[in-house]
Amino acid sequence: MKVQYIGLEEINGPLVFIKTPKNIVFEEQVVIELKNGEKRIGDVIRLDKDITTIQVYESTTGMNSKDIKTEFMGTPLMIDLSKQMLGRVFNGTSKPIDELGEIKPDVRRDINSKPINPIAREYPKNYIQTGISSIDVLMTLIRGQKLPIFSGSGMNHNELTEKIIRQANINDSGDFAVVFGLMGAEYETAEYFKKSFEENGVLSKVVMFQNLSSDSAIERILTPKIALTCAEYLAFDLGMQVLVVLTDMTAYAESLREISTLKGEIPSRKGYPGYLYSDLASIYERAGQIKGRKGTITQIPILTMPNDDISHPIPDITGYITEGQIVLSRELYQKGISPPINILDSLSRLMKDGVGEGFTRDNHIKIADQIFTSYSKVQEVRALAKVLGESDLSFVDKKYLEFGKAFEEKFINQDLYETRTIYASLDLALELLKILPEEELNKL
Repeated sequence: MKVQYIGLEEINGPLVFIKTPKNIVFEEQVVIELKNGEKRIGDVIRLDKDITTIQVYESTTGMNSKDIKTEFMGTPLMIDLSKQMLGRVFNGTSKPIDELGEIKPDVRRDINSKPINPIAREYPKNYIQTGISSIDVLMTLIRGQKLPIFSGSGMNHNELTEKIIRQANINDSGDFAVVFGLMGAEYETAEYFKKSFEENGVLSKVVMFQNLSSDSAIERILTPKIALTCAEYLAFDLGMQVLVVLTDMTAYAESLREISTLKGEIPSRKGYPGYLYSDLASIYERAGQIKGRKGTITQIPILTMPNDDISHPIPDITGYITEGQIVLSRELYQKGISPPINILDSLSRLMKDGVGEGFTRDNHIKIADQIFTSYSKVQEVRALAKVLGESDLSFVDKKYLEFGKAFEEKFINQDLYETRTIYASLDLALELLKILPEEELNKL
């Protein structure tokens, strides 16, 4: 049942306060109508005995405490969903912004979907090919997995994101789609992604939701939930294999901290709310596969680590929830290696069950193990060379230096528009391992 009230008690940034009405519930959708007829949406985020707090997803600019109509809709925030969303661009509140008009909805869904019940989950198997050698061979992305990318300020994670979206595909005939949630991005960054998708002919398989840095920070709280609601419709209603890419989760967490401060909540680590873990988990745990359903949701959240600190609350918590991580290296980035993936700090915990016999090649895991072992030895030899000098190294140590240089320049380093199949990447890895003496290849 809809309930309407006139006037507000207070406005504080993106939050508005009203005397607590009767018969309203937490997370109920609210429509606020200004004197000029303009409408803005929000939802109930706090219910106290006397005062109810509402967060407004669009700006509160131009609002005053009088002459405001507040209508409680009696339902959670709902969005329209349709297969027509593929190839379209929406803002952070799911409104089309690509001048192609409104979509004709097939269903309406609550954006506050619950994580998949563990009992209903199917164990993730089979891989998604990204065309990037270091990911496909060493930290293979498995369907239904959540595998974050940890980057740093100023590094080229946007180029890596664009490359993954452009090149990602599955190794069978199933329908494949990408849901891309962009949060707190500069206008130029959003245009870079849209232009790339259009020029490379991949926009037709992408649903893009964008929240710009100039948009309301509150809207960023909405963007990943809307993106995942769309992904759930495509995967579990239409049976598609869906890859969800969310960037930047740091911008999302910053907005969460801002709202928490405005609500007067007691801060936890570095000022973030104590419920940061459960909030991020409610997003990440919406990835997976459900028994009896054809579709899957695979999730790649991307975040920038403040000061490259992997122990910062955002990457730290993310690492606990997800099944591995891909870490970008500042050192490799400064060397001109792109994508600058630090393979020794990266892993995919579900990789062993989605590659090998029946999926890629029988020796895939052995090749990956040998590379990790050999590249780890490279780091030891490099440290030793700084003390002794390269001329005093043994023959075998010099071979490790040669392998390390070739591995970074030919395997990790990959041109922005160079796509390698997973089989071509495995062949390249084997070829580079031949640089080392045969007795050193004890994993093959």
